[in-house]
Amino acid sequence: MSTQIFRYADGKLPNSLAFAYVFATFIGGFALLFNTHWALNLLGTLLLGHAMIIAAYLIHEFAHGTIFAKPKHNEWAGEFCSWLCGSCYAGFQYLRKKHMRHHVDRADVITFDTKAFMKACPVWLRKVILALEWAYIPAIELVMHYYVVVLPFITHDEKHRANRKKVLLTLAIRSALFAVLAAVSFKALVLYCLAWMLMLTVLRFADAYQHTYDAFAVLEDGGAIPNDKVRDRVYEQHNTYSNVVSARWPVLNLLLLNFSYHNAHHERPVAPWYRLPALHRELYGSDYAQVLPMHLLLKSFHEHRLRRVMDDHYGEVAAPEQQRRADGFYGAVGVSFLTAV
Repeated sequence: MSTQIFRYADGKLPNSLAFAYVFATFIGGFALLFNTHWALNLLGTLLLGHAMIIAAYLIHEFAHGTIFAKPKHNEWAGEFCSWLCGSCYAGFQYLRKKHMRHHVDRADVITFDTKAFMKACPVWLRKVILALEWAYIPAIELVMHYYVVVLPFITHDEKHRANRKKVLLTLAIRSALFAVLAAVSFKALVLYCLAWMLMLTVLRFADAYQHTYDAFAVLEDGGAIPNDKVRDRVYEQHNTYSNVVSARWPVLNLLLLNFSYHNAHHERPVAPWYRLPALHRELYGSDYAQVLPMHLLLKSFHEHRLRRVMDDHYGEVAAPEQQRRADGFYGAVGVSFLTAV
C-alpha cells in the first residue's frame, strides 16, 4: 500500500509552501479586518483577497489531480478550498467535471448562457447589471453564483434537484457565519465581501483573455457541442493565450500560481503549477506569438467591459509585431472555473 502523499516527489516543498501561504494570509488578513486602523484594514483586505485567489487556483490544481497522489485527497482539499472561496454550493466534483469538458471539448462549455440571459432579462435589470459592470463590480459572476444556488430549485432535472440538501445546508452554515461576523463587526463583513469581490475580479481578468474558444450552453455533462469545425490540438493552441503577469520577471506569475502559463497547461494538463514556467520555456522559448503580457490587456479590460458582457464575439488578437495587439480583444465573461456553470 502506497504511503505517498503528493503525486509528484518534487511537489512536497512547493505545495506545502502554497498551503502555508493560503492559511497564513487567510487567517492573518481576516484578523486585520477587525483592526481600528484603516491602513491595516486595507492590508487585511488585500491579503485575504489574495489568499482566496491562490486557494482558487489550488482548486484548479486539485481538479487536475496534480497535488495529491490519491484522488480522494484532491477532492477533500478541493472541497475545503471551495469553502474558502465561496464556491461551495455545487460541489467540487461537479466543478471538476465541468472544467474537464473545457479541456476535452476544447470549448467554453457552460450551463448558464449569460449573453442570452442579458438579452432576455427585463430592461431595468439589464441596465442595473451593466451599470455595476461599468463600475467594475463583477455583476455577471454574481448572477452566475446566484444561479448555482437556485438551480436545484428551478429545474426538473433530478441530478440537480438532488443537490437541494447540500445547497440548503451550505446556505444555513454560511448565513450563520456571516450573521456572527456582522454582529461582531459589520465593517469586517463589508471588507470580507470586498476581498471576495477582489478575488472574482482578478479571476475574471485572467480568465477573460486565455481563450478565443467558441462558447456553448450545455445543461448536461453529456450534452454534445456542434461538430462544425476541427477542434484539435492545433486549434487548441491557436485559440489559447498565455496572459503572463510579467514576461520579464517570471517570479511575478506566482501571484496567480503560474496559471497564466496557459498554453503550457493546455499542452500538458497534468503538469503541476510549479513546473509550468520551465515547461513553457521548453515548449515555446522566449518569443511565442500566444504570449500576451497583462499590461497589454489592461486597456482592453477597461474599454470593453460592457461590450464583453453583451457581445457574442470575443474580439481579435492582432499580429505579434503590432504594439497594441490586444486592443481589439474584448475577452470572455462568465467562464471562471470557480462556478459549476
